Amino acid sequence: MADWLREAGNRLLIEVKAQPGASKTEIAGLKDGRLKVRVAAAPENGRANAELCRFLAAFLGCAKSDVAVLRGQKSRLKTVEAPLSCREKAEALSRRSP
Repeated sequence: MADWLREAGNRLLIEVKAQPGASKTEIAGLKDGRLKVRVAAAPENGRANAELCRFLAAFLGCAKSDVAVLRGQKSRLKTVEAPLSCREKAEALSRRSP
């Protein structure tokens, strides 16, 4: 498994570097050992975190409620948790670079 993706019990932990305020939400490759995600939402009132979780849940094929920001709610460096059952799809995230 990659440095930015690890298992913790029955959950996946995804290390993310978020870039809020982008024109569209997309994977932007790997940056500093983290998955870089451009987020099309402002970092105000939790909107960027909600959009990040929505985007990752859609890609991973799970419910939005199954994906959450575990650490870094007010930082660009975040740890996002998702169901362990999404591991195979999560490993494909870094291959979606622009």
